[in-house]
Amino acid sequence: VQADGTDGNCVTFVLHDEDHTLGNSLRYMVMKNPDVEFCGYCITHPSESKINFRIQTRGTLPAVEPFRKGLNDLMGVCQHVLNTFEVRLK
Repeated sequence: VQADGTDGNCVTFVLHDEDHTLGNSLRYMVMKNPDVEFCGYCITHPSESKINFRIQTRGTLPAVEPFRKGLNDLMGVCQHVLNTFEVRLK
């Protein structure tokens, strides 16, 4: 992951080897944060496997914080789905 931006609360993260699967679900998780003013992503080109993921926050909250929280929340949701699936499978 590579972060680039002149302002700490408006940053574009470049995620390599990712696509809409992570981009859309992570955007949903990040947008649940009330301190986030804007969150979006785009695929740079169909032949490249990377996305530009942009977060803009309100106030002085650095954009990296909701990014990390969104990733952690998404991992928690995925773990819950996996645990529920494994319990039902048994």
